[in-house]
Amino acid sequence: MLVHVLLYEAGTESEGIHSLELKGSTVILMFEDKDDAERYCGLLEAQDFPTPSVEELTRRDIEAFCVEAGYEARFVEKGFIPSTDEERLMISPPLSNLEVGNWHIQDNTNELNSSNDQLEDIKKRLENLL
Repeated sequence: MLVHVLLYEAGTESEGIHSLELKGSTVILMFEDKDDAERYCGLLEAQDFPTPSVEELTRRDIEAFCVEAGYEARFVEKGFIPSTDEERLMISPPLSNLEVGNWHIQDNTNELNSSNDQLEDIKKRLENLL
């Protein structure tokens, strides 16, 4: 199954995936519907957050990436209606965002490079399938 994720600087060495911090966990959203993912991007942009691009990848590959990186993958189905404040964040970003000035420069540079390599591998495998 293909899902839509939000990537920053897609295809570059500093590529990153949009995530949320919820109760101490890093959460990656996987949108079933491309329009929902694009709407989420628009909401991020309206908050002066860097605008990610919507990329289509396999759900299985994103979930595997999340397991390996220690993240939590959450699927946002088309027509999703939240029932809690936490679930609301799956369709609308938080009112405030973490500072992203140098988001791609971290103490754990090797871990970041590994995550970027994993995303690139996922994209290449998807291209080979198409």
